[in-house]
Amino acid sequence: MVDKKLKVLWDNQAKEYLKKSIEYIKQDSPQNAENVRQIIKKKVNEIPANPWRYPIDKYRLNNIGEFRAFEVFGFRISYYVGNTEIRVVRIRHTRQEPKNY
Repeated sequence: MVDKKLKVLWDNQAKEYLKKSIEYIKQDSPQNAENVRQIIKKKVNEIPANPWRYPIDKYRLNNIGEFRAFEVFGFRISYYVGNTEIRVVRIRHTRQEPKNY
């Protein structure tokens, strides 16, 4: 059986939150903002190699394991593992009050 590589897609809300966060960081340090952006994107693009690597997202309601999450630079990235794709569904800063979704 040949393993197919899953595509990584971003929900618009997650993409917009990352963009606004990077713009905010850029006000203090353009170099740090670019570093954060690159590392987050790198980590997300590594997910298809092992989608089950990160723990189950504890804030996702009725999660049977297809929603996973990890943290990097104080951002919590939640993603969905589907049959043909990985979908980044949510990004929140860890200092924000956690919300179930």
